[in-house]
Amino acid sequence: MTTRPWSGGAEPEPDGPGLAGTPDVVGRPGPVPEGGAAHGPRRGALRRLVDVFVQNRLAVIGLGLVVLFLLFCFVGPLVYHTDQVSSNLAVSNEPPSAQHPLGTDSTGYDELGRLMYGGQASLEVGIAAALLASLVGTVYGAVAGYVGGVVDGALMRLVDGLLAVPALFVLLVLSTMFSPGVGIMVLLIASFSWLGAARLIRGESLALRVREYVQAVRAMGGGSTRAILRHIAPNAVGTVVVFATFTVADSILTLSFLGYLGLGVQPPQTDWGGMLSSATNYINSGYWWQLYPPGAAIVLVAIAFNFLGDALRDAFEVRLQSR
Repeated sequence: MTTRPWSGGAEPEPDGPGLAGTPDVVGRPGPVPEGGAAHGPRRGALRRLVDVFVQNRLAVIGLGLVVLFLLFCFVGPLVYHTDQVSSNLAVSNEPPSAQHPLGTDSTGYDELGRLMYGGQASLEVGIAAALLASLVGTVYGAVAGYVGGVVDGALMRLVDGLLAVPALFVLLVLSTMFSPGVGIMVLLIASFSWLGAARLIRGESLALRVREYVQAVRAMGGGSTRAILRHIAPNAVGTVVVFATFTVADSILTLSFLGYLGLGVQPPQTDWGGMLSSATNYINSGYWWQLYPPGAAIVLVAIAFNFLGDALRDAFEVRLQSR
């Protein structure tokens, strides 16, 4: 590239375009390649998050267990067909055999098939209740923290009042008033689980609302909804994901507790807690195959989601520290 002598007037024009991403002869930057450095920091942060997660052995074990149980409960019935509607007392309480790998229960249901269908209800309630609680708690906490003042005080006093109520006692009472199915159990469990999310996200919102980019939205006349949806909620994703993961385990344990008392999902559906309840009636009869499989499933799934929650919390903490 050559330049002509300049004797005043307009600046000289280059004979050809500058290299991409480098200044040309008059100092103007050339075109930046598409998908260049603009996405670098975001991809780098995501890669660090994934690296920290993968390096955690307990996280990998937890993720593997969760995937295994999801496949077992939702894909297994497509391969292993059993009748979970009509009972057959002629084959009740049979020990494990080639025809019934985990034996049968007191009403003749195949225990392996029952474990799959009970797992469907337990996982559906656990995951759905966690998602619903996270959604409600995020919106509630973000609004309280962002608006502040009297609104924040009133909203959080309501949360404090509800947290003072013994949740399990209320759930027991409500379970006797309704005919619990999967949908009802999701609503009942989520009705108390969202309180924890509200307090967590409210704290995040209080810290984020004083950031420069949020103040800039206010200065430019942006509404509260825009600030919450575009800045507050996205920056609280890590907290929400970790909370939801732990809440899945808590919801499954709560459902199992209610099911054990006979207040969980009602027949012909079942959950792992209901299977445990039926098995304890024969605990002295030596029918171990009715007791151990659902109990082990509850423990393993709860541990798996807690492993995931711990790993995600560590990964998001590393991501925040690297900002």
